[in-house]
Amino acid sequence: MTTHRPILSTNEFYHVFNKSIAHQPIFDNIDNLKKIIRIVNYYRYKQKIKLSKFYSLPNRIQNEYIEEAHEGLPLVEIYSFTFMPNHYHFLLRQLQDKGISKFISDVQNSFAKNFNLINDRNGSLFQTGFKSRRIAYEEDFFHISRYIHLNPVTSNIIKFNELIDYPYTSLNWYSNNNLNKFVNTEYLLNHFQNLSNYIKFLENQVEYQQKLKRIKDLLIE
Repeated sequence: MTTHRPILSTNEFYHVFNKSIAHQPIFDNIDNLKKIIRIVNYYRYKQKIKLSKFYSLPNRIQNEYIEEAHEGLPLVEIYSFTFMPNHYHFLLRQLQDKGISKFISDVQNSFAKNFNLINDRNGSLFQTGFKSRRIAYEEDFFHISRYIHLNPVTSNIIKFNELIDYPYTSLNWYSNNNLNKFVNTEYLLNHFQNLSNYIKFLENQVEYQQKLKRIKDLLIE
């Protein structure tokens, strides 16, 4: 049976997420986090060569290649992310036709090949395809950003007061421009005027989001 994916519209905002097969931990250490960040940064633009080939080039050629690749429009604009042990979330906007599908496909394939090689593993790493939800209203954009950033707290991986420095979400990139590699922070911060207001916005939802998580877990069981 053929599965038909919905058409994702250019210049629209989306919440995109996917899980590993059998809930296998994949983003559970700093080395893998660094790898997925490098992969995302590379494939947010349309590339002519795979990342593994890029790394084999001399530094001068790498710099020239990246400069040329970045002359074009990115496939997507990224506003927030979180990498949980067995899944990921992105809040992004598609900038080119089929940009999200191309971006996600390249990111998942690149990470899976590296993960399989290192772990002497074969086969798919991520669940078939990915899930996406269009964000129709600006207010929903801010609520989805909150949901994404609070994921590690909701899942009891960390406490809320640890979130600002937690490396597996984009929140610490909002507070430290030296860390930020590709996240557009202006859209969200312009709405809240400053980071402190956004942090309060996050904190106001912690208990409610944890409650929803507990209810969901009970229903699954």
